[in-house]
Amino acid sequence: MVDSARAPLRLIACQPAQRLARDIGGALGVPVTPTEDVWFASGEGKHVAGDNVRGHDVYVFQRPIDVVSERSVYDNFLMSLHAVDALKLADAERVTLVLPYLPGSRQDKRTLREGISTGLFARMIEASGVSMVITVEPHNQALVAGYDPRKCVVECVSIVRAYAPFLVAKGLVGDVVASPDVGGLENARAYAKVLNRDLAALSKERDYSQTSVVMRSTVLGNVKDRDVLLVDDIVDTAGSVVSAVHALWEQGARGVVVACAHPVMSAPAWDRLGALADEATERGVRFAVCGTNSVVHPDPPSWYHSFDIAPLLTEVVRRVHTRGSVRTLEGREAQ
Repeated sequence: MVDSARAPLRLIACQPAQRLARDIGGALGVPVTPTEDVWFASGEGKHVAGDNVRGHDVYVFQRPIDVVSERSVYDNFLMSLHAVDALKLADAERVTLVLPYLPGSRQDKRTLREGISTGLFARMIEASGVSMVITVEPHNQALVAGYDPRKCVVECVSIVRAYAPFLVAKGLVGDVVASPDVGGLENARAYAKVLNRDLAALSKERDYSQTSVVMRSTVLGNVKDRDVLLVDDIVDTAGSVVSAVHALWEQGARGVVVACAHPVMSAPAWDRLGALADEATERGVRFAVCGTNSVVHPDPPSWYHSFDIAPLLTEVVRRVHTRGSVRTLEGREAQ
């Protein structure tokens, strides 16, 4: 691409990420190299590269959550490692694994007699021969410490600078930016700074005797008669979102837009969010949800908006391939 390129560029995609890789390849002027995910009747799999990659700088794309497939997150994650292994055995010069949603990033703490999944996944990725992982808005950037930088570097990409203008263009930005819990306050602060909006937060209380249950949320800040942009990294079962939205309405918020990086939307998320949309109509207030296409949901409801991260990832791949700065792309100083 330019003189500073590491080696000839190749793009490889596991099946769930074919569209993402094609969009990025089209912008870069690089076709996606033909490959195939092979699944056997036993449930085992392998990845077959259909062209010579010897001496190339290869980027492997995977979407671990594929809602239109019967394959699990673990199936898709392991298939990405099969792809890396195939490329390393084919003598690729360097392999970068592009996982917009990084599995296990929420499992970063250990209680009695349980493992730390984010560390386990890191060791598996390193063992496969990956030189770099590119991911978007992981739940906790401290997961980087689970990787040995002499073996594998992790590039955690912030979407704030790209996402905020999209929200503005869609008319989804209100008067206040809020986080659904205190842990997400810094993320909300970043959006508030870019959008020049006031900041609020919520403190949530979980019932840890049950899975994915939030007992109540308490609003910290003034939201009365104001529209709120509620930003989060992941919406999974939407329990936190439901609790937060109700707390905001109880404090007099006129409307709420939920914007997340990763719309995982496990059951019963769509039912819960749909009920919120119906309740908003009854209340005569606004409600909408926006997520990136790190997870693709076909035929979403009218109150759901999708933000395409392909242009951002295109520029990230370009800069990594040519040894450029990703931090300046995010509006921060080069590091």
